[in-house]
Amino acid sequence: MTRAGENVHDRAPLSYRHVDVFAARAYTGNPLAVFPHAPGLTATQMLAITQELRHFEAIFLRTDDGEEAVAARVFDLFGELEFAGHPLLGAAAVLHERDGSAGPRRWSLRLPTRTVEVSTRRTATGFHAELDQGAPEFLRTVPDEDRAEVAAALNLPVRALADLPLQVVSTGLRYLVVPVVAGLAEARIVRPDFAELVARYGAQYAYVLDVDALEGRHWNNDGVLEDVATGSAAGCVGAYLARHGVVPVGEELVLRQGRFTGRPSLLSVLPQGSPDALRDVRVGGSVSMVARGTLDALPG
Repeated sequence: MTRAGENVHDRAPLSYRHVDVFAARAYTGNPLAVFPHAPGLTATQMLAITQELRHFEAIFLRTDDGEEAVAARVFDLFGELEFAGHPLLGAAAVLHERDGSAGPRRWSLRLPTRTVEVSTRRTATGFHAELDQGAPEFLRTVPDEDRAEVAAALNLPVRALADLPLQVVSTGLRYLVVPVVAGLAEARIVRPDFAELVARYGAQYAYVLDVDALEGRHWNNDGVLEDVATGSAAGCVGAYLARHGVVPVGEELVLRQGRFTGRPSLLSVLPQGSPDALRDVRVGGSVSMVARGTLDALPG
C-alpha cells in the first residue's frame, strides 16, 4: 500500500535500453539510454538519472491514452533539450523493437515544443531510423570582419576557413556552421566566453565542418565535452551545403563525425526541395542494440 505523499515511482523498478546511434555495430556511434515507459517522473528526476548514467543524453517516453504520438523528453548532463537528433532516432528504434513488427514503421514523437516523425526499418545488425527535421531556417551570417575572431575562438587560423559564409542554420536548434578546408584535427574551443560569442549571431552552438571531407566536430560551449555524433546539427549542415551549392539537393550525403572521440559515426542527410526553398531535411543512421538495464532505485 502506498503511503500518503509517496510517489510509486520512487520505489518501482524502471527499465531502459542502451543503444548506439549512427553505428552499424555496438561500441561505435553515439550512446543513448532510452526509457520506453517512464510516466510520472519529474524533470529533476530525469536529469538526475541522466547524470547518474553519464550518457551524453537520455530520452524518456510516455504513451498517453487516446494519443497517437508518444510523448518524449530529452535530457543531457546539464538539463532538458528542446530538440535533439540521436535520442529521437534511438527511441524510435527501441519502440520498433518492442512493437515486434517485421516491416517498416513510422512514429510520431511529441516533444514539449513540437512533434516530429521518425521512420524505422529492421536491418541485419539492428535498425535504421530516419528523422524528418522539417524545413530549415537560415538566419544570421557572421560579418567578414568577425571571421578571424570566430576562427581564433576555435583554435583555427582564418586561412583554414572555406570561402563560404559562416551562417546560423536551425532545424530545431540554432547552429553556427563554420566551414573549413583545413585544421579539423586541431579545432577546439579555446575561448571561455564562447557561448556569448555565438549568441552574438543568434546561435546556440557551433559546428565545425570540413566541406571537402564532409566531416564535422561539435562541443559543449565550455569546450570540455566533444559530442560523438550530432543529429540536430546534421540537418543544419545538410541544409547549409545544399543552399550554398556544395551538394546537390535530393541526393543523400554521408556526414562523418566522432573520429576524434574514438567512436566513428556515419550520419545520412537528405535535403529536399530546391536550394532557395528547402522543404525538409532528413537525418538518419543505423541503431545498434547494446544492453538492457533496470533502475532499482529512483531519485526522490
